Parts: sequence; structure tokens; C-alpha cells
Amino acid sequence: MSNILEVKNLNIGFNLSDGFLQAVYDVSFSLKKGEILAIVGESGCGKTLSTMSVLQLLPETASIKSGEIFYKGENLLKFSQKQMQQIRGKKIALIPQDPMTSLNPLYTIGNQLLEIIELHQGLKGKEAWDVAVKALERVKIPDAEQKMKSYPHEFSGGMKQRVIIAMALACNAEIIIADEPTTALDVTVQAQIMEILREIKKQDDISIILITHDLGVVAQNADRVVVMYAGHVVENADVDVIFNNPKHPYTKALLDVVLDVNTSKIKTINGQPPSINDSISGCFFHPRCKKCFDKCIEEKPNIKEIENSHFVSCWLY
Repeated sequence: MSNILEVKNLNIGFNLSDGFLQAVYDVSFSLKKGEILAIVGESGCGKTLSTMSVLQLLPETASIKSGEIFYKGENLLKFSQKQMQQIRGKKIALIPQDPMTSLNPLYTIGNQLLEIIELHQGLKGKEAWDVAVKALERVKIPDAEQKMKSYPHEFSGGMKQRVIIAMALACNAEIIIADEPTTALDVTVQAQIMEILREIKKQDDISIILITHDLGVVAQNADRVVVMYAGHVVENADVDVIFNNPKHPYTKALLDVVLDVNTSKIKTINGQPPSINDSISGCFFHPRCKKCFDKCIEEKPNIKEIENSHFVSCWLY
């Protein structure tokens, strides 16, 4: 499979009154056609910031210091805002974190779908209507024709999430960025949403970037995993390798964070992740790492391929 998306040496930070604070450091990853790539890590590790840069949807104070983002061989960072409008939604679609606030409460589901179809597909009238209804049917919304006339407040969180996925399907998006798509949903609905994403990936050969902290969702759905810590990619490998043969101490620690059913205590990672203001020499994980030695404190490791398609940033390797 060829890469449909490549992010290379991405550096992102925030322009604040007291200067530029870096949040993402030399992040690189690629996405193959028809692949689900999971990006995991603790809150604030740079998962969302890195992926939102693909769509140039960064916070107002954030900026990309350097790096390249190639979609089908073209560097998106050289695109104008007008050119990016032809990419967002049409080629690369976003499923945001909160389905409750992602739809306009003043317009029907149908109106919002039709607006997007007209904008990106150039279709109108019955032709656009039929595409919208078919998209709702594909995400398993019952009575799709009737639901086109409903308003968002009449839908549950899971149904709203299905509508957002339907918008991506209606525009024939090739990549879907799913930012914590199951966070606000109960377990049963989470499973249904992930099943829909797996089905459309298989049927349409769509590529999906799944941003999540839920390792159970990753294990069941991802093909490849990127592990991030404090703005750095620390490990990148196939999902089976990550779960069966993790190398980075942080990846191992993440997989060890479990509830002990005998004591009802949660096994956690010692310490706290650094804030964007912290100045840390060497490896950013060394203050919390049980394997830390002198070189970890003195020098930052580069990410390197230690086995076939298995990349790790750690002085142990």
C-alpha cells in the first residue's frame, strides 16, 4: 500500500506574549491508503495539534515552525486558504471530539448535509437529496429519508456522530481524521461507531487517523500505532507489535495502566507529564522513566528503526 499522507519533521508551537513555546517536536508519521492509524498518548501530548495541522485548523495563537505535510505528493503547508477549502471535507474530513456541538442546532440534518454536498460535489435538488439519504443509510440511521427533516436536538450523541460520518461519506472523503470519536458515548454506542468506521474503511478503501487514549479501541481497530509523549513520537509500529513487543518505556507504561480487580486500585505511571513551560534536557520522559541512565538526562534520542517498520526514540536501543 502506498502512502496517501506523510507528515515530516513537524514542529508546532504557540506565539505567546513571553515568546514562542514549542509543543510538537519533529513529529513524523505516514498513513497508507485503506489503513487505520491510531495516535495515542496522555492528554496534552500533541496528538490533536499534530493532526489538526493537516487541515490547517490550529488554534489562533499556534503556528507551524517547520515541517512538511504531503497529501498525494503535494505539500499542504504551501496551499492557500482557498486551496485548503477544497481539501477540508471533500478530501480530508474531520470527526471532532464532541458530536453534541458539531452540528448547527438551527438547521435540519438534511439542510446541513445538502449544504456540504452542494459545496463539495456541486450537486443540487433530487440528486443531492439522494446522495444525502444514501450516506445516512450507510451509517445505519433508520428511516433516513424521514430523519433528513429532523433537527440535531432530536438525535442522541451516537446518532449525531453518525451524521458527521455521513457528511464525510457524502463528499467522498479519502481520509477521515477521527478525534476521540467515542469519548462522549457509552460503551455500546462506541462499539457501533467503530464498527461503522471499519466498514467504510473496508468498503471504500478510506484511510482513517484515529486520535484516542483508549487502548482497547486501538487494539480492536488500528492497523498501525503512533505513540506520542510531550510533543514527541516515541514509538511507531504495527498494532500487534505495539501490544506484544513494545520497546519504549513509555509505551510499556501505558499498556501497564490497568485496574487491578483484586485491589480495585489503578496502576499508574509515576509522576506527571511535563507542561509546555517546562525545560527538560535529554529525553523528555526521563523524569518518569524507570530505565533512565545518564545519557537519557544529557542528550535527546532521535527516533530510529530498530526492526522492520518499528521505530523507537530511546537510548536503550
